[in-house]
Amino acid sequence: MAAYSCRLPALSLFLFILTGLLLSPRANALYSPSSPVLQLTPSNFKSKVLNSNGVVLVEFFAPWCGHCQALTPTWEKAATVLKGVATVAALDADAHKSLAQEYGIKGFPTIKLFAPGKPPIDYQGARDVKPIAEFAIQQKMLRWFNHVQIKALLKERLSGKATGGSSDKTETSSSVELTSRNFEELVLKSKELWIVEFFAPWCGHCKKLAPEWKKAANNLKGKVKLGHVDCDAEKSLMSRYNVQGFPTILVFGVDKDSPYPYEGPRAASAIESYALEHLETNVSPPEVTELTGQDVMEDKCGSAAICFVAFLPDILDSKAEGRNKYLELLLSVAEKFKRSPYRQGGNLQAPKRHDKVKLINYVWAAAGKQPDLEKQVGVGGYGYPALVALNVKKGVYAPLRSAFELDQIVEFVKEAGRGGKGNLPLGNAPSIVKTEPWDGKDAEVVEEDEFSLEELMGDESTSKDEL
Repeated sequence: MAAYSCRLPALSLFLFILTGLLLSPRANALYSPSSPVLQLTPSNFKSKVLNSNGVVLVEFFAPWCGHCQALTPTWEKAATVLKGVATVAALDADAHKSLAQEYGIKGFPTIKLFAPGKPPIDYQGARDVKPIAEFAIQQKMLRWFNHVQIKALLKERLSGKATGGSSDKTETSSSVELTSRNFEELVLKSKELWIVEFFAPWCGHCKKLAPEWKKAANNLKGKVKLGHVDCDAEKSLMSRYNVQGFPTILVFGVDKDSPYPYEGPRAASAIESYALEHLETNVSPPEVTELTGQDVMEDKCGSAAICFVAFLPDILDSKAEGRNKYLELLLSVAEKFKRSPYRQGGNLQAPKRHDKVKLINYVWAAAGKQPDLEKQVGVGGYGYPALVALNVKKGVYAPLRSAFELDQIVEFVKEAGRGGKGNLPLGNAPSIVKTEPWDGKDAEVVEEDEFSLEELMGDESTSKDEL
């Protein structure tokens, strides 16, 4: 590389170098924060290079070096072409002299290839994208990859053709891009069914799956969550779930700690059918949530097609035992229908592939705790308990006009699923009061001090005697 390198300057050239530093438009850095080239420092060199699971190409450069400046666009293009195959990085050796000296850097630019368990190798080839890319894929560390697929991938990228796996950002897809930063929050803490594809950008089978995965994700939107993980960028997730081939599709059901593989056909229709079938067996336990504030109203009723709201008697009237019986009754109804999602315009039964699944939720409030909501749905005049089916989006509701008993409530829920009868308009968005949640206990009866009629009328009696 001597013919292409800027040698470290002698002391006699100090003024020349100082002038170059001051005048060069790229004096401070050759790569912007948005560059595809990974920028290295002593603080991240170990984690990004030495502890990397893959091949890393590192350019040691100096900002004032003309050859380095000339290499910059080529190095950035190499980073784009090799994305998912090898990491292309750069270290400012002028700013981090001690680290450059550790690797014997005497001229700029110097390119070294780092692979796990092996000493770094100097790149001595031409400074063009194609030979740099070929040098990366020829290394022994990449022998477990499919070389035919990688070469085809590089050929497409070098020719300017768009490539990518299921995460191709040029196409709109409902599949969620998952990373180590959002995986726990979105998937592991979710109560929903997730089906996740683990892929590699260079994998031919993944590229073939991409349009089918996109179609399935779009058709399942609002029913089952589909996501994708780029294993070349997210090796920690790949290792965590023991992914050994691409694509690997894992199903995260109720027990998020024990995902299981999807091994069916990779056509969109097959993925959709599988997802809807397993939606029934992966439903979380039903809940009947106390309506203690606006946040509960928005979470449970705001997005639900049907929100069943129960108004239960005051705790002084029913006591804890009576209230718990009402809640158990509602839970049994919720349990009965949890495996039979609604179908728009149809009966309560297992959904077919193109059916639109409706989301239903159950909430309750104690009598008088939510006065505005009670007023708007006409509750209170005929006593408690009461039940209404509420659709916040459409601004309509329907009251249960029969007894608050299991058979009557089941029929009411079925009727609501068919669109309901006698739906009534809801006024303005009800104002929900912030209340303390029920502690599960009986109410404390406050004993008042006894008093006699004479004490109450004492002053008046005295005044009459005096008259």
